Amino acid sequence: MEMIIDVLADALADCLKMLPFLFVAFLLIEGLEHYSTKLTRKALEDVDKAGPVVGAVVGCVPQCGFSVMASNLYAGGIISVGTLLSVFLATSDEAVLILLGNPDQGKTVLTLLAVKVVIAVVAGYIIDLFLQKQIATPKECGNLCDHCGCHDHHAGLLKPALRHTIKIFLYLFVFTAILNFIIEVIGIQTLSEYLLADSIFQPVIAALIGLIPNCAASVVITQLYISGAISFASAISGLCTGAGIGLVVLFKVNRDKRENIKIVLTLYALSVIAGMVLQIFGF
Repeated sequence: MEMIIDVLADALADCLKMLPFLFVAFLLIEGLEHYSTKLTRKALEDVDKAGPVVGAVVGCVPQCGFSVMASNLYAGGIISVGTLLSVFLATSDEAVLILLGNPDQGKTVLTLLAVKVVIAVVAGYIIDLFLQKQIATPKECGNLCDHCGCHDHHAGLLKPALRHTIKIFLYLFVFTAILNFIIEVIGIQTLSEYLLADSIFQPVIAALIGLIPNCAASVVITQLYISGAISFASAISGLCTGAGIGLVVLFKVNRDKRENIKIVLTLYALSVIAGMVLQIFGF
């Protein structure tokens, strides 16, 4: 019982340190999404051949809102499948905020974003140039914004930011407590072995976790990385598949379910390959 209390106390202390930062960060992000949605949509609509580059940059914003927007734009025939996948691959959901909430992980954020942008851009162009016909089906322009929240301006900034902060805080607290308990009971070394530590196949598992269509996936991946249970390469692999709710919206707005499955499998394959390559080079 004493161990459980200690584990919960440590988890609460760790998460409380991040709380003010998370709230400020979400407040800024809500402002960005609130005031720049039309501009971002127009940028994605007008990019043409620069789509994967713009998609990767947009995807860097630490929220899954832009992956949702990309799914709508793709279903509406506005952006290519390469651009869609570049947004998905670059999306890190709450990982950036969690890393920034840990002072010793500050440098990791820049490396993470840089690596994910490179992966997203390269993969996006490869898909558009060589695999687009095998994955995508022709689209007609239609209604683009049924699910992206572009028109939900009456909620303001404070309330959504507070809601996001509480949600992520709870995710962090629950998972951190569970992770601390596991480490306390079996040890970090054993946990790492279960997750195929130092194996080229660890990114395979991480990428599967990342496919969970919820921000909890990015929380799990990031906390596993911070604790040392998975490598940076595996974290990249898991965060590349972590397109958040964007995948759910894709299946909802794009009627061709077979095409959607191809997109998810391609996203998974690209993420695993990227993770394995990084793992081989010792990241």
